[in-house]
Order: sequence, then C-alpha cells, then structure tokens
Amino acid sequence: MLNSPRTATTPAHSTHSAPSTHSAHPAHSTLSAHSAHSARPALGGAAGVVDRRVPVAVSAPDPISREGAVSQLRRHPEIDLREESGPGTVALLIEDQLDEQALSRLRRIVRSEGARAVLVVGAIRENELLDVVECGVGAIVWRQEATAHRLVQAVLAASRGDGDLPADLLGRLISQVGTLHRGAAGRPGAPSLGLAPREVDVLRLVAEGLDTGEIAGKLSYSERTVKNVMHGLTTRLHLRNRAHAVAYALREGYI
Repeated sequence: MLNSPRTATTPAHSTHSAPSTHSAHPAHSTLSAHSAHSARPALGGAAGVVDRRVPVAVSAPDPISREGAVSQLRRHPEIDLREESGPGTVALLIEDQLDEQALSRLRRIVRSEGARAVLVVGAIRENELLDVVECGVGAIVWRQEATAHRLVQAVLAASRGDGDLPADLLGRLISQVGTLHRGAAGRPGAPSLGLAPREVDVLRLVAEGLDTGEIAGKLSYSERTVKNVMHGLTTRLHLRNRAHAVAYALREGYI
C-alpha cells in the first residue's frame, strides 16, 4: 500500500510469509546480503538473535500509507514501533513530494525532538536535495522502492547515524555541492575546515558509498576507529550525519 500504483515493489514472498515469529530469519538474510556490514551492528550475537530493538515512529499524510509502512515494519523483530518520535527514536516520514511544511516537519523532528529521520518520498526536486540534507536527514528511500527490506535497511542505518541514499541521489548531491564549491572557489578568505588527512580518507570512502566495515578494511583501521573519526569530525564541525559531512567536505574542496 506504501508503493505507488505503477510499480509493485513488495517481494512476492512477503504476501505468503509465515507468521512473524518465523519470518525474521529470511528478512535478515536478504538484508544482510544487500548490506552485510551495515546490518550487523543492529543484529548482534548469534545469527537471528536480536540484541537491540530500534524504536520507530511512522508519519504519513494519509492513514493508508501509514498502515502500509507499519505493516511492513511490524514483521521485523528488530523494529520497535512507537506512536511518537523523540530522542533515540527513528522517525520514518512518508511524503509524495516535499514542500515547506514537510521540510519544517523534518527540521522539528531532528532538531527539536532529537530523533533521527528516514524520508520516504516520491520525488525530490534539484533545489530541495541540499535542504533535506541540511535538515539532518541521512537516509532517503524512493517511495516506489519502499519494500520491507529496504525500509528496515534505511531505519537501521539511520539508527547508527549512517547515511543511506539512493545512488542517483548521491550523484546529484555530489554534483550540486561541486557546483557550490566552484562558485565559492574564487572568494577570498574562504573558511577552512581543517580536516585531518585521516578524516579526509574516511570521508572520501563514505562518499563512494562504503559502510563502516568496508572503510575499516580499506584503511586497515578497526571499525571503532572509523566510528570515532566520524563522531569527532561531525561533533567538531556541528554536522548532523554522514551525508551532511560529505556535503560539507565536498563544498570546501577536501574530496
């Protein structure tokens, strides 16, 4: 019910799945195959055993869309559905298109309520993409691609503070920030971020779409070191998430 009428994206097996107590294992396997490293922090211990449930609040412009998302998330034991967002929760917002009211809701949820946000949207115009990232949204899912597995992947990424953007949006973001950087390159006295070489190395791999485990392997760091590098630079520069950090570094010419 969440997906647009023209595209049926929900996997066929989801309509014939066994009760939820038995369906967590196939869902986890599919998610892990799609994003093996990024799924592990939320699902620890023995295979299929949930260490931590992620609190998620779903918001949509109509009850049908909301119930569609809730029904897809409810089958996954790592998701703890809540009625309201707040500190420590992931707010999943569903929109057909963005307007100023939707952007205001995003800002309120992230900045005032202290939640992390996943945006499920039908379309984003060129001039809205940077606004969404500046609001603090690190995970975006196209509405027509919003299967249960894709939603859970985005929610888990947001709960860790990771970025999760569709490849086409990441390319558009890089292009837009590059344009901004070229426009500002000739200005005297442009501020410097003062990024350390290690921070630049990590951000460059984040921009290429690698997750924490893959970055650690590429740079011969531990995953904890990669997380500490990201936490240090986002805190020091007052950046909201990985996508914001990449956008900032691109704009200043570091990557």
